[in-house]
Amino acid sequence: MSTLDDRLDALAGQLAPLPGVLVAFSGGVDSGVVLAAAVRALGAERVVAATAVSPSLPASERGPAVEFAASLGVRHELPRTDELSREGYRANAGDRCAFCKTELVDVLTPLAARLGIADVVTGTNADDVAAGFRPGIRAAADRGAWAPLARVGMTKDDVRAAARLWDLPLADKPAAACLASRIAYGVPVSAEGLARVEAAEAGLRAALAGAGLVVRDLRVRDLGRDTARVEVDAALVTDLVARPELLDAVAGFETVEVDPRGFRSGSMNELLPDPVRYR
Repeated sequence: MSTLDDRLDALAGQLAPLPGVLVAFSGGVDSGVVLAAAVRALGAERVVAATAVSPSLPASERGPAVEFAASLGVRHELPRTDELSREGYRANAGDRCAFCKTELVDVLTPLAARLGIADVVTGTNADDVAAGFRPGIRAAADRGAWAPLARVGMTKDDVRAAARLWDLPLADKPAAACLASRIAYGVPVSAEGLARVEAAEAGLRAALAGAGLVVRDLRVRDLGRDTARVEVDAALVTDLVARPELLDAVAGFETVEVDPRGFRSGSMNELLPDPVRYR
């Protein structure tokens, strides 16, 4: 059975032969480890980070992403993507992520070409692939982007362990999926809807902090019909239910409910009537 060191060696082996690489850097730990691994294998001068800017990216994510890329000494591009121009993305069926990733790779590939770089890589890890419900992964691969972590079998735990080993500030950063992941499938995605969710999450996080409740994972899910479902760390659910006035911070929705099961990554997939269709 391979060790973390073995997988990190394999990761370096995937990256070292490349003349250069452009990393689709979301600001999260997965793509952050890919970016750091690329710098270790190639040197900062042969690595470019690219963080897409659009209404789907929480504004609070951009600054830390810029700081992290700067700490590695790599060139950092902030290209604009326009996934909202794609009808399939706005329609928000179970394959929404495929349209988002197609837009991303369609923007990053010519950017890489202008910089003389042939390889565009993502932070998809082995757990992402095993999860089964990932239309975006397939779309990115179809457009020519590839996933070094997944190729060498690195799981999410491996990624966080590597980040700690390398003293990366992203090591314990909570998952931060795009804002569209907060909107229930079938509810059309719009810039206004994305902004409403972003503001609601920021408001609730501030209210929780003011009440002395430290939250790690928090989501405000737009279920449609002006209804929001709040997910927080399971250990905080009882405290939040006992303080219903804190939910006043979730502005813009007529009805706000608390999910008793707490935060679950990908919980919107549970609401799909036919999830197998999108596997």
